[in-house]
Amino acid sequence: MDTPTNDSLRVRCCIAGGGPAGMMLGFLLARAGVDVAVLEKHADFLRDFRGDTIHPSTLEVIHELGLLEDFLKRPHQEVRELAGWIGDEVITIADFTHLPSYCQFLAFMPQWDFLNFLADHGRRYPTFRLVMEAEVVDLLEQDGRVAGCIAAARSGLMEIRAELVVAADGRHSTVRARSGLPADTFGAPIDVLWMRLPRVSSDPTQAFGRVDAGKILVLIDRGDYWQCGYVIAKDAFEDIKRRGLPAFRGDIAAIAPFLGDRVGDLRSWEDIKLLTVLIDRLRQWCRPGLLCIGDAAHAMSPIGGVGINLAIQDAVAAANILVPRFAAGLPTIGDLQRVQQRREFPTRVTQRVQLFIQDRVMTRVLAGRARLAPPWPIRLLKRFPILRRIPAYAVGIGIRPEHVRTPDVPPVLTAEDAEAPRN
Repeated sequence: MDTPTNDSLRVRCCIAGGGPAGMMLGFLLARAGVDVAVLEKHADFLRDFRGDTIHPSTLEVIHELGLLEDFLKRPHQEVRELAGWIGDEVITIADFTHLPSYCQFLAFMPQWDFLNFLADHGRRYPTFRLVMEAEVVDLLEQDGRVAGCIAAARSGLMEIRAELVVAADGRHSTVRARSGLPADTFGAPIDVLWMRLPRVSSDPTQAFGRVDAGKILVLIDRGDYWQCGYVIAKDAFEDIKRRGLPAFRGDIAAIAPFLGDRVGDLRSWEDIKLLTVLIDRLRQWCRPGLLCIGDAAHAMSPIGGVGINLAIQDAVAAANILVPRFAAGLPTIGDLQRVQQRREFPTRVTQRVQLFIQDRVMTRVLAGRARLAPPWPIRLLKRFPILRRIPAYAVGIGIRPEHVRTPDVPPVLTAEDAEAPRN
């Protein structure tokens, strides 16, 4: 584990947040020879109920980095088709096998494994620092620009001086709050309850969405258990708890009968975690010396599981733009604005689609009580299989996919050096 041993640090780029956006950007910058520190507030990446979907667009980035073979050695599931159980019909919604990408499948991998993978490869570069248990609490400013940050670390307050601070610390970003950058909030009529239930060999082999009679359930295969996401109306969790845990278990069994003999594993409300859904977007993603990416710039709905992949696309675009600027000197506000200009359009379109699905589809499903019949667009997917390529492309590749344009600059540390902590 990387640990801070000094009260101050000076790097060219300091990244707040060791999630997908922060770790990918930190790795890409270090790979290109830029001195970078990634600050992660937790002691490890081992946290449950996080996005596990690695889309083909992200797998393409990993392939371009020459790391795909190593990545796919780690435990994961590969899904080439996504099916939805709508009413009493199972309908294949997306077929990824025709995508114009190296990997024509979704990979389901626990996010902690993905982040550890990036950290392991980042440590091979002498310009990469990962500082665990270090949470950014304030920004440093000098001559009208952000000049670094203050982090609360195990050794006390830590000062990090940097030419650029990148906020990648999620939808509740402290850096974003301290920056004063204005945001537009679009609301969300839903929340999600996450839980895990045992999986047995006779269960379905792919992730299934189940939609029927006022209920929506998403199932993610994690090998020996299901990660379950139960969609509810906004702020309805307290009402659900008042109905009682047996009634909630019955709701799960009603929409997924094959889980009926296992819902008893939900022994208390502590086994059920609330994800408060939020969609927002900064009007400006940057100030002099500061850039926001990922959820810190645009919080996404969990619909489609695309949030992690948009965050990674932000990181790739930022690296492509910033690496040449670091080589020439100090990144300017114009350079940072180019990142927003590159990534704002796909963000806007994706959020607009998510809002449409939430407002026009999910709210109607949750309000209904009768058995649901597949709507006509879904029936078309069943009748004309070629149409399944459209949602597969929208989810798997997305709008304006990014490609790695940054160099791989030696030297690379030996395996022994990579295991040694660095300040």
